[in-house]
Amino acid sequence: MRISTNTIFERGTSQLNTLQSNIARTQMQLSTNRRMLSAADDPIASARALETSQSQAVNSQYAVNRSNARSSLGLVEQSLGSATLVLQNVQEIVTRAGNGGLNQTDRDTLANEVQSQLDNLLGLANTSDSEGYLFSGYKSKTAPFVATAGGAQYQGDQGERKLQVSSARQFAISSPGSSVFESNLTGNGAQVTSANPANTGNGVISAAAALNPSALTGHNYQITFALTGMPAATTYTVLDTVTNAPPPALIGPQPYQSGQPIAFDGLSLDIRNAPVAGDTFGVDPSARQSVFATLTDLVGTLRAPFGPGQNGLTNGLTRAADNLGSALDTVLTERATAGARLKELDDLDTAGEDINLQYASTLSQLQDLDLVSTISKFTQQQFTLEAAQKSFKSMSGLSLFNFIG
Repeated sequence: MRISTNTIFERGTSQLNTLQSNIARTQMQLSTNRRMLSAADDPIASARALETSQSQAVNSQYAVNRSNARSSLGLVEQSLGSATLVLQNVQEIVTRAGNGGLNQTDRDTLANEVQSQLDNLLGLANTSDSEGYLFSGYKSKTAPFVATAGGAQYQGDQGERKLQVSSARQFAISSPGSSVFESNLTGNGAQVTSANPANTGNGVISAAAALNPSALTGHNYQITFALTGMPAATTYTVLDTVTNAPPPALIGPQPYQSGQPIAFDGLSLDIRNAPVAGDTFGVDPSARQSVFATLTDLVGTLRAPFGPGQNGLTNGLTRAADNLGSALDTVLTERATAGARLKELDDLDTAGEDINLQYASTLSQLQDLDLVSTISKFTQQQFTLEAAQKSFKSMSGLSLFNFIG
């Protein structure tokens, strides 16, 4: 078969171009350490690599979210820790204020200390970070609390700022201030006892204990003292102000003895010292009260002038101690919740790092180059190209014109 010189040159040039293209592609694979230079090289592997890369990017974003959540929760936990110290300091002041040897000047000094702690607590409740106020719910640009004559008023909402910290986990990185500082149950958490400020005796009422929770009615009661009989003796009557009738166990006047338990409708309490005729005491279901109102009431109690018996002071301090205990429990619960979330973030970080390693391993299997075989292939292609070039040079030199003399 006759082959023209032009055909020889065209085929030779085409083959050299193909060999050069192949060796250039192999060199590009070596320089990038990637088996696939385009999706056309392996469509199935390319699709899987794209999915894995996207999943890896999402997992990296979860890590960023966890970092942001850790920052916010750390500040929440720190603020609640400081609030815990404030409330414990106030509890110590309440204990000191019960010393019968203190005069009004001493109590005024203690009231100033409580006011200072109140201002400190208000500042902690208005803590903010780069995203806004921590305890104002979704209204992160609004200060959650403003001082009022009765303590403080909440200006936030009930929302909780949340972050997605893993594919299956989303949790709050803040708490509304209303649940932290305003949801404290008065008294012992079930009932609250109180003394009428107009009482003239020195009776002091204790907290109410639930002897039989199933018998509790949730009603309000009033205990009234009187002088009855001949000779006159101090008695008391208990009135259920909801039914307007006495409890079944205490119908009619009951003889009073200081410190003796008074039990009715599943409750038990006692009144000490010497109440006088006309004195009244209340037993009511617990209600929600702001810790700022509790501290403000305590300041008022310490500043109020009391008579020699100081029963009003004792009742006020007892009420403050109960309410402070409830407020401290609430803050400690919120702090424990923040701490548990921080611990969970550590666990999620560990799991996220393991997932990231798995994604990296999958991508390596799909994309990375087998260096040993590719270098061997590159060397072979190099030899082939050199041989083709030499043979093409030899063939291109064959011509009849070389033999014409």
